[in-house]
Amino acid sequence: MTTLADAMGLVAVDDENRTGYTRSSLKHWNSRDLADGCNTRNEVLLAKAITAPAGAAECKLTGGSWLSHYGPAGHRRRADIAHMVPLAEAWDTGGSVWTAARREACAHDQGAVTSLVAVTAPTNRQKSDQDPAQWLPSAPEAQCRYAGEWVATKLRWQLAADAPTSGLEALKVFAEVPCEDSIVSCTPALYLSPFRGAGAQWRRHPGADVFPFAPYDMRGVCDEPRLDRGGCAERLL
Repeated sequence: MTTLADAMGLVAVDDENRTGYTRSSLKHWNSRDLADGCNTRNEVLLAKAITAPAGAAECKLTGGSWLSHYGPAGHRRRADIAHMVPLAEAWDTGGSVWTAARREACAHDQGAVTSLVAVTAPTNRQKSDQDPAQWLPSAPEAQCRYAGEWVATKLRWQLAADAPTSGLEALKVFAEVPCEDSIVSCTPALYLSPFRGAGAQWRRHPGADVFPFAPYDMRGVCDEPRLDRGGCAERLL
């Protein structure tokens, strides 16, 4: 764990490149648990619900209520699931050179509780694929949290930020005031091979062993493969 300002200093700076991107470039909302057939979006909706929706056994969800991660306060009867770092932003800042398996793992990341968050549909549409230079939560109480979680997600997946008009630059103001006391915690990503069954195994992303943020918080790093939902990937952050 470290301060927002120090964590920001660990994010690499590089030019963005959206060449070749389509939303399907990072496969998302696939069925992760073959036993229940529940796709990642619905799994996160179930995990984030304040009032549990019906239909969980068959993963055909109805009802339920959620709090929007970005505000405003109050329960919502409908929610979208948003990527903390949008898929297009992930592609632009490093994901374009990843393997397909690593891109898919990033798009389905439930190993950190803030990689995928419940938000209102209008907020999700407004945020779209923008970074913090272009979009911030309107609720002041959510802005420091968003800044820290965006930086933590960048570090978790070793994604860069563009310069000089990057989201990172926009957040420097927040790192000084009012978010100078904000603490960022991050664990390098572990991800499953896309192949299910006996051949499935944990893979650490390239460079994880020398990941500069790792000394601050390495809770939950697996010593051996775990395929069950209670495995350590569910406890990473």
